[in-house]
Amino acid sequence: MSVLYLIFLLTGHENLDLFLKPVLIPFLGFGVYFHRKFPSGNILLTALIFSWIGDVVLLFADIAEIYFILGLVSFLIAHIAYCVLFNKQITGEIQINKVLFGIGSLLIAFYLIAMITILIPKLGELKIPVIIYAAVISTMLLFAFNGYLIWKKPAALYIFLGAAAFVISDSILAFNKFHATIERSSFFIMLTYLVAQYLIVVGILQLNKKKADAPTI
Repeated sequence: MSVLYLIFLLTGHENLDLFLKPVLIPFLGFGVYFHRKFPSGNILLTALIFSWIGDVVLLFADIAEIYFILGLVSFLIAHIAYCVLFNKQITGEIQINKVLFGIGSLLIAFYLIAMITILIPKLGELKIPVIIYAAVISTMLLFAFNGYLIWKKPAALYIFLGAAAFVISDSILAFNKFHATIERSSFFIMLTYLVAQYLIVVGILQLNKKKADAPTI
């Protein structure tokens, strides 16, 4: 479904958004729901549900600014859920490479400052909401990077790449809306967004495979 949807976007049939976009994330959600249960499964479902709400609400963003704000709030909640989800995967006493974590933190902080610096002159009344959103999604990426350093591979890599793709998707959306028009922006936004959601879900399910397969007493 995602490939079909992306082909329609690439060929300029963005008018099909209303029919195809709302059914994409539910496929992932059903996959998680019918997967064997694991401790943080409900948190993952919460992130997907609010992502889906954001998807649907943003379909009407051209009608009024309030829809964009509501969509922003929905994805903000989804990213907070992802932060909690990633943190839940870290258990026990774990040694982390402080040098790599420090370098990653600095790069993420640089991204946050750079994006805000570029966008802030044209944000208007949305200045504070967008800054908060950028800070939260950067924190989500930091949690994913922290997990990449300590979780089992390849699940850790999937989750980190998914989080990075999510940041790229939102960056394209923000740059296109507030700074300058990007050719085929809808295609690139949704391509990176769908890849992001898929990689995060697959990574989390793989990371919890043993937990899910463990016998219940």
